[in-house]
Amino acid sequence: MSGLSLIFIVVVMGGMMFFMNRQQKKQQSKRQEQLDAMQPGSEIVTIGGLHGILSSIDSAKGTIELDCEGVILTFDRAAVKTVKSGVTPETTVVEKTPAETKVESPIEEN
Repeated sequence: MSGLSLIFIVVVMGGMMFFMNRQQKKQQSKRQEQLDAMQPGSEIVTIGGLHGILSSIDSAKGTIELDCEGVILTFDRAAVKTVKSGVTPETTVVEKTPAETKVESPIEEN
């Protein structure tokens, strides 16, 4: 009886390890795709919380340069936490005129 329970425990542990490993590989591939999609003009957030625009990528050294409001900073590619889409299109502001509304008094006069 104890041999059967030991086999059951080993099978359960093996299944848990398989699913944990699978989840980790998915996260790694997603991160690698995100890093490969970086291009100058992309919005970057580093693991330290610094927000900037990607200025250039040096594949040979494995570094990137971020433009943070005119200050160029060099980071390792591994320091990238989030890559937002490339250059965002300029947004246009549409002014809306308020509709003419009649405000009625909640108090009725007699």
